Amino acid sequence: MAAHASPAEHTPHESYAPHALYGCHEPHEHYAPYVAHEPYPTAAPPRSSPGLLHRMMRPVNASLDEHLPSDHRLSQVYRVGAGLTGLLLVVFGILGLIDRIGFFDTGGDRVLALNTNGALSVLSICIGLLLFAGMVIGGSFASTLNIVLGLLFIASGFVNLALLDTAMNFLAFRIPNVLFSFVVGVMLMWFGMYGRVGSALPHDNPYWRARHPEQAAREQRARTGTRGRPPVGRPA
Repeated sequence: MAAHASPAEHTPHESYAPHALYGCHEPHEHYAPYVAHEPYPTAAPPRSSPGLLHRMMRPVNASLDEHLPSDHRLSQVYRVGAGLTGLLLVVFGILGLIDRIGFFDTGGDRVLALNTNGALSVLSICIGLLLFAGMVIGGSFASTLNIVLGLLFIASGFVNLALLDTAMNFLAFRIPNVLFSFVVGVMLMWFGMYGRVGSALPHDNPYWRARHPEQAAREQRARTGTRGRPPVGRPA
């Protein structure tokens, strides 16, 4: 019978010294076989911080708790902004309806130094009532409503500025109306963005907590652990 081919002889060598540092006290003859593995994953590139518009329009699941001081303060700002602006628009609209101005009249009828007609009066009352609803609800709803309506007021100012001297100026806008629309839009956006958009929001801010849930949880655990630990130098 043919002899089986013997495997290649290994070159004799001295036994490896015991690795006492790792808890091994016996000499070694061979290392463990090498096992191939997948290449180590490379570190993901750091994400760039979102811009102002992204932070402003990005939906955030942040519910304001009125019992927390920071949340209560933010909700009060949103309510005040919506309520004051809604009151101004409702008064403007009611005065326009009292004067019985034509619905699409462009004859230059003025209320509170602003041109108006029936359509603009009714539209102002509707938007004012919507802002009143935001004032009653408060919280993130009022904030988002202020931001959205603020953007719409600014867009309306630009659109009606382009329609001033055309037959499509159905709302009887003049330059004072355009400026008023810009001012109201900026004011509503400021009220809606207060405490919601910024690069240095405090860590007790609900929108910061919603955007950084892991870090907020770590800080909450740290605060809880600190409160439960007895002061240094005193017995537990």
